[in-house]
Amino acid sequence: MALESSEAQSLGEGSRTQRVRLRFQLGISHTTQPFCTLTLGLQQPQQEASAMEQDDVVSKPLALIACISMALLYVAILYAPTLLLRLPPPTSFKSFMIRRFLCAVVSSTLSLFISALILPVQTKELRQLFGVFGIRRDHIWQAVVLPLCLTSLMYAGSLFLKCLLLLTSWRQYTTPGGALYFDSSKCALQRFLEWLSVISSNVLVWRNYVVAPFTEELVFRACMIPLLLCGGFKTYSIILLCPIFFSLAHLNHFMEIYIKQNFRMMKTLMVIGLQLGYTVIFGSYASFLFIRTGHLIAPLVAHIYCNFMGLPVLHSKKSGIVSIVFIMGFLGFLCLLFPLTGPNLYNDRMDNCSCWQGYCTWREKIIISQM
Repeated sequence: MALESSEAQSLGEGSRTQRVRLRFQLGISHTTQPFCTLTLGLQQPQQEASAMEQDDVVSKPLALIACISMALLYVAILYAPTLLLRLPPPTSFKSFMIRRFLCAVVSSTLSLFISALILPVQTKELRQLFGVFGIRRDHIWQAVVLPLCLTSLMYAGSLFLKCLLLLTSWRQYTTPGGALYFDSSKCALQRFLEWLSVISSNVLVWRNYVVAPFTEELVFRACMIPLLLCGGFKTYSIILLCPIFFSLAHLNHFMEIYIKQNFRMMKTLMVIGLQLGYTVIFGSYASFLFIRTGHLIAPLVAHIYCNFMGLPVLHSKKSGIVSIVFIMGFLGFLCLLFPLTGPNLYNDRMDNCSCWQGYCTWREKIIISQM
């Protein structure tokens, strides 16, 4: 009887371990797992989802509280030098922005520590630890080029309009034979170099294209998405949930616009509403890229590009073709959204799992150790 009981217990533990491994078939590797190999058109079986909820190492409330705290920290720390540290107001706009840059870097660093402490990380190797947050060197060119090309399709109308303006300007500096005036070319090159010199020292350029994209993607994608995945949230929920936290970080613009720029309440609400709508849409897209590719640089490149291009041009008085080009680009974006973000393009090997980068392995090790 004792032998039978022992064998039954062994079989029970073996089947239990097998079930865990079937649910979480992912060996930890610094090379290459995407967040999710699903095509976002397939639903996980309900039984698997309920089993995952029971085995979650990071509880859903803890994951949500951590994400909300990181979002609030990202905004609140911007006002810490004046309100908490009692530092004197900055003497210039440049010093004001530099102070905010430092605050954003501190906030991002703290968020990384918070996320790393909560996640059940079982490795001390920096290469694997960075991989947890999507900071990887493998498949780097795919993670840069493919998302950039995909995002550019949404700006097909804008790019077409810029080409028209460039062509018009080109014709003004050409001879009847089609050759460019030497003086005109020299002047254009000189103005371009002057423009580069000006923007390199412009704090707004550094904010829009360097500090804001890097810190925001680090906090709202690299830190939050692993927590939510490890907390058992479905990928659909995460893609819709992360932009809400992302939008919270932009609510501070309400007071800045309403008080400092003396806008009326209705106009302020319209401006903030447009900004929040845009951030929600982009945040969903950035979360989608991060989950599909497992690379932080994919949403980062898209973020910088969108900041540079602004809102897409839907139509133009200069040419009605702009609207047609925009529609064609939008349709191309929808058609290529999944093919260009296929996890197999960004990772060496694929596993049928609900998450990536070894989260499943950490959970499997903890569950088995508790048996």
